[in-house]
Amino acid sequence: MKKQKMEFKILVVDDEKDIVDLLKYNLEKEKEFKVITALNGKEALETATQSKPDLILLDIMMPEMNGFDVCKKLKNGAATSNIPVIFLTAKENEIDEIIGLELGADDYIQKPISPRKVIARVKSVIRRVYSENEKAVKTDEYIKFKNLEIDTIAHCVRIDGDDVFFPKKEFQLLHFLLSNRGKVLSREILLNQIWGENIYVVDRTIDVHVAKVREKLGEYADYIETIKGLGYRFNAE
Repeated sequence: MKKQKMEFKILVVDDEKDIVDLLKYNLEKEKEFKVITALNGKEALETATQSKPDLILLDIMMPEMNGFDVCKKLKNGAATSNIPVIFLTAKENEIDEIIGLELGADDYIQKPISPRKVIARVKSVIRRVYSENEKAVKTDEYIKFKNLEIDTIAHCVRIDGDDVFFPKKEFQLLHFLLSNRGKVLSREILLNQIWGENIYVVDRTIDVHVAKVREKLGEYADYIETIKGLGYRFNAE
C-alpha cells in the first residue's frame, strides 16, 4: 500500500468548507501529501471507496452520514478496512473517543484544529501504520494453527477453509496473539502494539476487541484466554 515515491493521498472530510480548505492548503505545502476532499459522510464513503486514500481525516458530526457510520462501513469493507482514520471533532466527550477507537480509528483530534498539530499526527500515523505493514511482510506473513490460518499479505483469516473477514484492529490483535501463542500479553503490551505508544486508549477497548475476535473464531474462541489481572493469552495447548 505504501507509495513508491514519497507522496501519500489524504482524504479530508468535514462539512465546514473553511476547515477543509485550511487543511488541504497546509497538508499540500508539505509536498509529500496529495489531498482529496469531501463535505459530508455519504460523499466521504463514495470517495474513499473509489480513490483508496492512504489516510482519512474524518469529522464526526456531519450531514448525510456521521463520521462513526462512515468509519464503521470503511472498516467492514474488504477494500477499505486497512485505511487509517483520524477523527476530527468538536466534542469533548470521552465516550465519543472510545467509540471512535473501538471502531478502528487510529487517532483522535479535537477542534479547534491546529494545522501543525494535524500534520504532525498525520505523519505519526502514516509512519507507524506503513512501517508496521513493512515489518509484517518480512515476518510472520503466514501463520497456521490447526485449521486457523492468517495471511498478512492478503489480510485474510481462514477458519476450516472459509474466509472470515476481520477489520484492521481485530486482524492485528488476532495476528499478534497467535504470533505469541503461549505468552501472557498484558493489556498495555496489546495497546502499544496495536494502537501505538502515543495514543490514549482505555483498557476497555482491548476487551471489546477481544470479544469481537472471539465471536468470529467459532470453535477456536476458547483458545484466547483471559488471564485475570494480567491480560490475554492464546493458549495452544
